[in-house]
Amino acid sequence: MNPDNATKPKLKRALGLPMLTLYGLGTTIGAGIYALLGEVAGTAGYGAPLSFLVASLVAGFTACSFAELSSRFPRAAGAALYVQQGFKLPKLGTVVGLLVVASGLVSAAALVNGFYGYLQEFIALERTVAIVLVCLILGALAAWGIVESVTVAATITLVEIGGLVMIVAISGEQLGTFQDRWSEFLPGTQTVGWLGIFVGVTLAFYAFIGFEDMVDVAEEVKNVRRNMPLAILCTLGISTGLYFLLMVSALLSLTPAELAVSAAPMAALYEANTGQTPVVIGFIAMFAIINGSLVQIVMVSRVVYGLSSRGQLPAALGRVNSLTLTPLYATGLATLLLMILALSGRLAALATATSVIMLTIFVFVNLSLWRIKGTQPAEVDTLTFPRFVPACGAILSAGFVAREVLDLLVWRS
Repeated sequence: MNPDNATKPKLKRALGLPMLTLYGLGTTIGAGIYALLGEVAGTAGYGAPLSFLVASLVAGFTACSFAELSSRFPRAAGAALYVQQGFKLPKLGTVVGLLVVASGLVSAAALVNGFYGYLQEFIALERTVAIVLVCLILGALAAWGIVESVTVAATITLVEIGGLVMIVAISGEQLGTFQDRWSEFLPGTQTVGWLGIFVGVTLAFYAFIGFEDMVDVAEEVKNVRRNMPLAILCTLGISTGLYFLLMVSALLSLTPAELAVSAAPMAALYEANTGQTPVVIGFIAMFAIINGSLVQIVMVSRVVYGLSSRGQLPAALGRVNSLTLTPLYATGLATLLLMILALSGRLAALATATSVIMLTIFVFVNLSLWRIKGTQPAEVDTLTFPRFVPACGAILSAGFVAREVLDLLVWRS
């Protein structure tokens, strides 16, 4: 053992189960649900709540794979490490890690541009100035410390969840009519078709993506073998409950057609139930968007750090600052790349490709666990699932990849 390694600063284990779960919810419940609500309603009609439940089950297979792998290998740059362990190919692990970085940066850049659009409603700032300032502030928060950055993210997450709960609460009168209208939500009726439900699942699935980012802060989690898997499963469970209640409330308040044509379905719901201008929802949506960017910077910097600490990227990117106990060089690189991408403004095609990249990574991660379970026995304190779980996760993820690729080919033609 190199004696210098014992004196080098290390990442600080400071995140407990509640904070980690809020971090996970911040990666999952974000800007997506504010847009997907109308799309799923337009596709599945009154079967949309069932679409979200089935989508949760579909996402659950891969979430369980990440939960078990995070318990087996509790280190940063999770997906890259898992694939390397499963296939015994370090270069493949590096490629997967860099793909995670690329998808995270593109996602964050799209969110920064989305935030700027909302910001214009409150403050008039020139686009370049606004984007540079936002990126620098987010980078500074991520560099400040894991407790500080996750505390900010968790606080905004509570505001996001509060916004969703508020929408459900103001729909209370409409929810009271569910006992008279419950038959409208049953599949196989005039209002709900099985095909619409399953097409809605392919859209609703994306509202559950985010748990894969949680594993990248593994080296900053207390009792990580227990808390990381629990936080992943709690995130999935809480998200499912909120989405289901929100979707039922929405369909009792507005028709599927009204939700589908609305550019801001959450705002439309607020206005329909209160008769007031939905300024508060716009404000919450704005911070939900920027919260996603902050979480992505933290995630990307930890993936870069993890790859560097295993010798797969330059050593400087794996250095931890002795004062902040964060990887400053990796965070600085992530912030710079985010700024460049956000300023480019050419993100539509990249954002579409990002979903294909993430789903492909899901395929590799599930296959890795399937292989690992056949060759490496788990330690006593490791959370485990039956071997069919990663097999199902791989098959379902591959199906979504095929659908995305087909959509891209149709769009180009």
